[in-house]
Amino acid sequence: MTDKFRPNAGIVVFNHCGKVLLCERSDEKGAWQFPQGGIEADETPTDAAKRELWEETSIKSVVPVQTLAEPVPYRFPPAVLALTQSRGWHYVGQKMYWSLFYFSGAENEINLNTKDKEFQAWRWGTLAEAYGLIIDFKKPAYAVAVKKFEPLISAWLTKISSSVCD
Repeated sequence: MTDKFRPNAGIVVFNHCGKVLLCERSDEKGAWQFPQGGIEADETPTDAAKRELWEETSIKSVVPVQTLAEPVPYRFPPAVLALTQSRGWHYVGQKMYWSLFYFSGAENEINLNTKDKEFQAWRWGTLAEAYGLIIDFKKPAYAVAVKKFEPLISAWLTKISSSVCD
């Protein structure tokens, strides 16, 4: 029997200053991450990323930059595995399909008071901050996103006329 990983869309959104959207989980104070969520059977990873981003943050004003073709798996630690299995999941972890989006909207578009509120706070930060804040068992998956997306963000910023940033 092979281990089963849940297909998941990992979402990195960056703004005109090259900062990325960091969200604090509603169920755990101080637990920051990128938006993410399951990929439905009829969805592409990019479509799932757009849907999950909207469901979790109300953001629609994004320009797709890239979705990585190969997923990055991570395993749940024992406590998380037990929790997911108690909810009827039969996965040993998730395989992240990372998508990078440029945020083209106004910040007042970001609204975390959604139907199934997943996050309690948000802020802009660096990719390095995101990696430092993420829970340990997700770090290998985040390392791939940081490595692949950092040069893409830099290249994108050289194409746009950026306003003054902090």
